[in-house]
Amino acid sequence: MAEIGSVERRHVAVGAALTLVGLAVGLAFGGVARHSEPAELDAHAGHDHDDAFTCSMHPQVHAQEPGSCPICGMELVSIDSSPGLAVDQVGLSERGRRLARVETVAVHATSPSSMPVQLLGRIDYDETRRKTVTAWIGGRIDKLNVSTTGQKIRVGQRIAALYSPEVYATHQDLLQAARHLKSLERGSELARKAARASLESVRERLRLLGVSDSELARMEQADSPSRQVPIRSPFSGTVIERLVDEGMYVSAGTGLYRLAELSRLWVQLDAYESDLPHIQVGDAVALSVDALPGKEFEGRVSFIEPTLDTRTRTTRVRVEVLNREGLLRPGMFAQALVATRANGDSNSAPVLTIPDSAPLFTGRRSLVFVERPAGDGDSMAIYEAREVELGPRTGKVYPVLAGLRAGELVVARGAFALDADLQIRGGASMMARPDDPTRAAGAPAVDDVGELPEAVRGPLAAVVDRYLGVQRALAGDQLAAAVAAAGPLAAALGDVADALPAHLQGPWESIGPRFRAATAALARSKDLATARRAFESASEQLGVLLRVFGNPGDVAIQRAYCPMAFGNRGASWFQAGDVVDNSYEGLAMRSCGSITESVPAGGFLDKTVPEPASPGGAGGHAH
Repeated sequence: MAEIGSVERRHVAVGAALTLVGLAVGLAFGGVARHSEPAELDAHAGHDHDDAFTCSMHPQVHAQEPGSCPICGMELVSIDSSPGLAVDQVGLSERGRRLARVETVAVHATSPSSMPVQLLGRIDYDETRRKTVTAWIGGRIDKLNVSTTGQKIRVGQRIAALYSPEVYATHQDLLQAARHLKSLERGSELARKAARASLESVRERLRLLGVSDSELARMEQADSPSRQVPIRSPFSGTVIERLVDEGMYVSAGTGLYRLAELSRLWVQLDAYESDLPHIQVGDAVALSVDALPGKEFEGRVSFIEPTLDTRTRTTRVRVEVLNREGLLRPGMFAQALVATRANGDSNSAPVLTIPDSAPLFTGRRSLVFVERPAGDGDSMAIYEAREVELGPRTGKVYPVLAGLRAGELVVARGAFALDADLQIRGGASMMARPDDPTRAAGAPAVDDVGELPEAVRGPLAAVVDRYLGVQRALAGDQLAAAVAAAGPLAAALGDVADALPAHLQGPWESIGPRFRAATAALARSKDLATARRAFESASEQLGVLLRVFGNPGDVAIQRAYCPMAFGNRGASWFQAGDVVDNSYEGLAMRSCGSITESVPAGGFLDKTVPEPASPGGAGGHAH
């Protein structure tokens, strides 16, 4: 499968880098201890306790005498021997700790009510700063001075030229009135007063047609009436939509351009029902976008909609953010951390957290190094590699689901150096541990939960059934039906969270938030391409659900794969029935793909089943 292949390639690249780091760190530490390997590691690595040399690039190579690596030819390096440490431990002297720049922090217990809420959303225009430039008079658009969207316009800028018979006739009246007044220079005061009144009346008619005083002065000096009148913008901003073309006839009040002032924007976030008690107007929000890695923007919650979208089960939360540098663009997806306020709920159990720099992710496992308490007179610090289960990252911390206790010291800086030392000595490093097939890429480790309580099986079966409704709609190119089916799917996901007992909440936290986000994106889709990208994310999470909770329904579920989906990148989906029903290609190639696995009722999805990697690859596919 493409996903597994990418993980393996990443393992190789990371492994090579870590071994080089390990070689440098190991030679520099001097005080790093040699591990005493247990029998099971000896069997895996194929060496005995007397080995004293290894290859920095291939730690599985061990020898009792110096020489060259039989794989790459590099000179073997010496392994220091210091008994008393387990296979997953590293011992460092004080000098070694300084050289490795190892820093530790205590596992911290935090109230759930004080943890930031992580939301997803989209950057949008500030509705109070959107304007429409309209025509004051009817006529024909002879010229557009601003012809493309994205152009910036200033107040008073000439944006178009309009031929107007009404302005042309009134301009004639203006010139005649001006000439008549001039001819009465030696006339009676009463006649001149009437002529001035007539001229002012024509001027006022032109003002009502949108002609400015400066333009009026120019028009009075003209030799002949003008066939065109300039249209000037009364607003400044960026053109987000052009509504007319040259040659079009317009009437008074017809919109010509839509403008938006982009120095301040709105971020529309989707908050689920469970998030709403923790969010208030005025809460500070930290925003980030994928297009600007490392850049963070600040805003505040300005409005929370009083209604709930029955399709997505979400409420829109509005955040106002300044955009003076113009880096943010409407339409960008944004990730937000809302700094909630502690509500004093004493019934909420504290959550353990660690910094996001502490864990090492190897495939689908999470590993941290824990500093063991030193004994009296012990100058060597012992660091133990330990697998942990983590929840979705929230800001700069990960919640700990299992594997750590409050107060334990974890390595927040220098963990790569410690793991590299384990690897170069053939210990139980992150690269030496097998992958966890029960996790989706980037998700915390969870094992299958075994037999499901009946109260949980029903809500999970509803999730599968409503997912299949989306699948069938997309296979038939039915966008409206797919979007409509996203609402019941979102409701079913909410029912699962409510039905799960406490001991199953942890595994669900690795699935539910991502599944809900994909469903919300599907419900907002305006075209089939967008809907299918969201459906792919939903399919990935359904796969995790089937691996962890099993198939809760009464019939088998088929996993299918199309190598031609998304420009030959390939993608999987789940369906009922043995006939391929392609959700990514739709009616164009509805039968393209192949069934890669069947998950029987009550059975679990096997992550190790391979998928074809390209068109015509092993396993084949139908057209």
